[in-house]
Amino acid sequence: MISIRQRKGIKTTEVSEDYAVQEENVKLENKLPSSCTSGRLWKILSFTIGGTVALCIGLLTSVYLATLHENDLWFSNIKEVEREISFRTECGLYYSYYKQMLQAPTLMQGFRGLIYDNKTESMRTINLLQRMNIYQEVFLSILYRVLPIQKYLEPVYFYIYTLFGLQAIYVAALYVTSWLLSGTWLSGLLAAFWYVTNRIDTTRVEFTIPLRENWALPFFAIQIAAITYFLRPNLQPLSQRLTLLAIFISTFLFSLTWQFNQFMMLMQALVLFILDSLDMLPAVKVTWLYGIQLTGLLLVCILQFFNSMILGSLLISFNFSVLIARKLQKNLKTGSFLNRLGKLLLHLFVVLCLTLFLNNIIKKILNLKSDEHIFKFLKAKFGFGATRDFDANLYLCEEAFGLLPFNTFERLSDTLLFYAYIFVLSITVIAALAVAFHNLSDSTNQQSMGKVGKYTIGLKPETAYNLTHTILFGFLALSTMRMKYLWTSHMCVFASFGLCSPEIWELLLKLIHLYNPKRICIMRYSIPILILLYLCCKFWPGMMEELSELREFYDPDTVELMNWINSNTPRKAVFAGSMQLLAGVKLCTGRTLTNHPHYEDNSLRERTKAVYQIYAKRSPEDVHALLRSFGADYVILEDSICYERRHRRGCRLRDLLDVANGHMMDGPGENDPDLKLAGHPRFCEEIKRNLPPYTAYFTRVFQNKTFHVYKLSRNK
Repeated sequence: MISIRQRKGIKTTEVSEDYAVQEENVKLENKLPSSCTSGRLWKILSFTIGGTVALCIGLLTSVYLATLHENDLWFSNIKEVEREISFRTECGLYYSYYKQMLQAPTLMQGFRGLIYDNKTESMRTINLLQRMNIYQEVFLSILYRVLPIQKYLEPVYFYIYTLFGLQAIYVAALYVTSWLLSGTWLSGLLAAFWYVTNRIDTTRVEFTIPLRENWALPFFAIQIAAITYFLRPNLQPLSQRLTLLAIFISTFLFSLTWQFNQFMMLMQALVLFILDSLDMLPAVKVTWLYGIQLTGLLLVCILQFFNSMILGSLLISFNFSVLIARKLQKNLKTGSFLNRLGKLLLHLFVVLCLTLFLNNIIKKILNLKSDEHIFKFLKAKFGFGATRDFDANLYLCEEAFGLLPFNTFERLSDTLLFYAYIFVLSITVIAALAVAFHNLSDSTNQQSMGKVGKYTIGLKPETAYNLTHTILFGFLALSTMRMKYLWTSHMCVFASFGLCSPEIWELLLKLIHLYNPKRICIMRYSIPILILLYLCCKFWPGMMEELSELREFYDPDTVELMNWINSNTPRKAVFAGSMQLLAGVKLCTGRTLTNHPHYEDNSLRERTKAVYQIYAKRSPEDVHALLRSFGADYVILEDSICYERRHRRGCRLRDLLDVANGHMMDGPGENDPDLKLAGHPRFCEEIKRNLPPYTAYFTRVFQNKTFHVYKLSRNK
């Protein structure tokens, strides 16, 4: 409270003027409590409305996706075996462990069955909790056993509803991130609308429910929202501690639920490294984030029984290298522009060398080869030499690991998302370049400030982080289509933030000499509202029509195969075949497999290549010997692979096997000069002729339009 007192030794005129000013100050102060109260009430009201909208939009998205899944498969009406077959490829493998835990007599027996598993890979006992990221299935199975819901909810519904529930959290996290960046929940609403209207490019949860990324990405979105808040300046100590806890928990859960976590977090670490080097983030906060990444990943490593792939990850080597290099180069952020640029280049070189050195040492100590195929794939993908490696080519020939198709941008443009994203990206990149140049030029001035023309601009740390994040993940998505879901969801956040951000509009209007505070207010609210109206008018009828379309799961050949296996083969029988089909065999029948789709193990990759010789040009004796070496009793041949037409020549599975074996490929077209004609016909074709050399080793026991099952003789 301001008190008024009379000063000594001043003129009466001065006293009267001073008194008048002080009296006015008193009146203003008397008004302050009411204005502060109304402002506080407005903030509370806005927060309540925004939070309610976030909750509602998240739940509505979850219900929408669950309804699409139900309508597409008629999931509630089909048989249990059909429901399980609908979990294609590796999805079925992961779900099988949830089913296995529920079928175990006790939880301890269930745990023991996962730790000492001898049914996923024949003639081997493996620790599934070490090899795979299936703690979420374990947790759900425990919850289902403990909660009193068995009478009201089938296990499969408890599982899929959990995943769709996570989608609600995912959308809410995207909403909150956009809100934090822009300062208005209208931005979050627009981000959520864009996420839903671009569903084809933002999520695939409705048809790949158990996929690891559907578990992990909601936690990744929470982590980004928490980091965005953490990077705000002047946080209260309690708020900072709670935010760090939220970052740690979300980072840990993200790492625990997806085997590719280390690569995503490496991208995130690169974001921090770039911004820290350019003095655009507080160094102390960056150190905290590096530490959280390391701690979270090492804790997951412990839970996964010291998984060597985690210990040998580039992320751990990179983070340690950055922290060591920062200690060695203490005066990195001082000096003139050229001086600092030279120091930065040296810093980059030191970090790179240290990372490669540490990673190489760790891999040699651990004899680690689990991620070899990824680096072979990357080397071939980016043109560092052609390869005949079967595993690398298997990835290269899959559409999901190819470049992002151009029609993706056409779809994103149809909702105006791509246009808005490019608009916001262009402005923020200009601002970031100005700030980076200013920071490098004059390290004594305030950080995150720069100049464009005669205007001084600022870039908030949280904005700088999200800008660099979206650029790096954009490059990742452009190079590998499967990773687009990490980019497109953040694209919704970044575009909506920019359209609702007063800083973005202020910079733009100043650059074109139309700056006016009222104009900023009009632009940041009117344009998002107009886009929301456009999205509602254009896409609402289509969404309603989509929800009214009723289809049904139909795969009679696979159902017939699974029923036959259940009825006509011993429980301990071992099956060989394609990775994708065998995952379904394990889920639907519980039989033992020779190989499976979880490809992050070197010995499994070698085993898979050996089993796949059933589609190569090999003699029946060779194929029989290979399959029996893995204990196979039955082999399943698929016409869709043997006579494949989905891929072009050179990318069909039989072509990959031929090239890897040094044989010439089938059909018209060129072959490498060193490839030779095979000495035997293609096994999967020739076996169907029932010739004596084949019937001596293989007996056909089941056949339909799609599958042929042969029993292996036990003769050597």
